[in-house]
Amino acid sequence: MGRADPEEGHLPAPVKPPDGGWGWIVLLGCFVITGFSYAFPKAVSVYFKELMKDFHVGYSDTAWISSIMLAMLYGTGPVCSIMVNQFGCRPVMLIGGLLASSGMILASFTTNIIELYLTAGVLTGLGMALNFQPSLIMLGTYFDKRRPLANGLAAAGSPVFLSSLSPLGQVLLEKFGWRGGFLIMGGLLLNCCTCGAVMRPLDAGMKRKMEKAQDKYEAKEMLPIGGKSEEGISTTDGTKKAKKAKKKPKKGKKLLDFSIFSNRGFIIYTISKFILVLGLFVPPILLVNYAKDTGVPDTEAAFLLSIIGFIDIFARPACGMVAGLKWVRPHVSYLFSFAMLFNGLTDICSARASNYTGLVIFCVFFGISYGMVGALQFEVLMAIVGSQKFSSAIGLVLLIEAFAVLIGPPSAGRLVDALKNYEVIFYLAGSEVVLSAVFLAMATYCCLNRGKKKEPPPEKNPPGGGSDTEEAESDVQEAEEHSSDNHQLPHNTDNTVVAASEEANHVAEEQSGEGGGCPEGHGEVLARDGCNADQTVERDSF
Repeated sequence: MGRADPEEGHLPAPVKPPDGGWGWIVLLGCFVITGFSYAFPKAVSVYFKELMKDFHVGYSDTAWISSIMLAMLYGTGPVCSIMVNQFGCRPVMLIGGLLASSGMILASFTTNIIELYLTAGVLTGLGMALNFQPSLIMLGTYFDKRRPLANGLAAAGSPVFLSSLSPLGQVLLEKFGWRGGFLIMGGLLLNCCTCGAVMRPLDAGMKRKMEKAQDKYEAKEMLPIGGKSEEGISTTDGTKKAKKAKKKPKKGKKLLDFSIFSNRGFIIYTISKFILVLGLFVPPILLVNYAKDTGVPDTEAAFLLSIIGFIDIFARPACGMVAGLKWVRPHVSYLFSFAMLFNGLTDICSARASNYTGLVIFCVFFGISYGMVGALQFEVLMAIVGSQKFSSAIGLVLLIEAFAVLIGPPSAGRLVDALKNYEVIFYLAGSEVVLSAVFLAMATYCCLNRGKKKEPPPEKNPPGGGSDTEEAESDVQEAEEHSSDNHQLPHNTDNTVVAASEEANHVAEEQSGEGGGCPEGHGEVLARDGCNADQTVERDSF
């Protein structure tokens, strides 16, 4: 029915997301991948003290392992986009799972910190990146109406895995040492291959075969019995081959689509996200040390992160449900702005917290706002660029965020060393998050919504005239023409109808010439077909 074949290098027709079914299995896989991608770099910090003793290095040297993992997760976004567009999501995720696992297994045999950087940092980080991005793309493929809820549930994997991998890592360290712990963690990362295996693509091949069979069936039903039906089927197949021959010069899918930079919404989102990342991760990184400096015991200070994780587990799915409401979803970007504003004001208002109760209150509100941001960030991007361009968009966004990740937390740490004051850092981080929220809301309202209101209604094109939109949608027009061709009759049937109409016209002309008017009993009908109305009135008067 006018669909392009992938073998010929053309884009396949998009399939409608099922919003359920196998999509729930895909959601479960995305939940696991998101958990490993975000929680694993933080859970590795449990082994840092043992690594410092064995390799005789400082804390900043071991901290680079987590930094390299995150840098690979964000910085390799365009590479992941190219591989997904070229090979598909499932093969890329399978390769990523093997790389992530092999990186941790090889790290258990390292003898110096540089080898740890290359194995646990680069190799494992690249493997998790090749899993994280394709899983989000598949989630957007399987869900449309329930996509906000699906994104919220998948994002909940981060706090769930963070609260489980850290205690598990501590148990493995005590029983098997850091080398045995790395080896077992590498085995756990093989579950990424299982998650990749369930990412079944929505293929239109079966649907195309069913439509072809239906076309042949309709051709048989419309034509007379005998050889004419075969003639109609051959005519239909010939038309399809002609259409495919016309489409051969077209280009295939781009490996990385830079045309999304012409989308003003994408530009606004990217700038806002860059400013957001500068300050979003600073408070949770400095929270434990900040609590210790105020006199909080070590165990109670570490428990503050558990509070954030526990609140975050419930905040993300709940925010996804709210974003999926009919009256909220069209304005999801404003909800995202509110979440960022809430998070930034939480940082600012809690900068002067000087006791444990104040820090607990800060963790509760920070967990809610942080969960809202995590649940909405990719939903807003999908709403802006659509599922067809999401693979390229997320790769470019993650690359830009990588620079912000490398600038924000390290700069905050240097300011703490220089000023010996955490209050200023919380004010600065909160101000950056608030600025990103205000920019996204104002730019969306001024540049996008007002632009839509000022656009004049589309004018109808004169007959025979083309437009740029029609040329851009030539594939859709050809599909419609091809669909109509499948329902046309053979030429012999058309000739019969034309001959019958010509004979009827000839009889009508002879009757009008003999009687000087219309034939009896048909005056009113033939008057509409060309007879004089006055003649009809005169006949009736007789």
